[in-house]
Amino acid sequence: MTQPAVDGPAQHAPEPAQPERPSGTGRPSGTGRQPGRGGAALVKAALIAAAGVPVGLLWWLLAPSGLNLLTGNPDLATGTNTATWLPRDLVLAGLCLLAGCIAGSLVSGSKHHQPTTGTVLLVVLAGAAAALLAWGTGVLSAQLWGAPADTSASASVAFSLRSYAVLALWPAAIALAIFLGSLFPGSGGKPRA
Repeated sequence: MTQPAVDGPAQHAPEPAQPERPSGTGRPSGTGRQPGRGGAALVKAALIAAAGVPVGLLWWLLAPSGLNLLTGNPDLATGTNTATWLPRDLVLAGLCLLAGCIAGSLVSGSKHHQPTTGTVLLVVLAGAAAALLAWGTGVLSAQLWGAPADTSASASVAFSLRSYAVLALWPAAIALAIFLGSLFPGSGGKPRA
């Protein structure tokens, strides 16, 4: 079946430049913000930042030259063995990457409710704070509960982080997860037809 030809351009009713809000919201109609969304972003950012404490504890519990629960190898239990330095950093890198992906996917929103630019910046900064908090918590855990280490040969003998670039993985993973969530929003909770 063919469609009839249209003579001239199609006429549409003009749309308002800004959607109208019901009266009584107490806000001008041009702000573009929804009530309650800023508070939720702050709560999410606070939870992301606070997640640095358990991640730091996990780092010390799992990593070589920490409590070393991951390998259980007694040769990797002290920092005097230089073979523990890279795996110690890689354990924190893996934990930061995992935590960042989880946090980013929880913040990324849905098909109809994407996070605002301010929310994205806030949670990425919270991820950076969480990574710093995880690093500090792991080092503090080693000082409190670990065996004392003689750092006269190298500061890396003590439970520490040699590669500070690992700290950038958490906020980068959050940003990447939010980007991928907005690029591939999914079905928005609706079954596919």
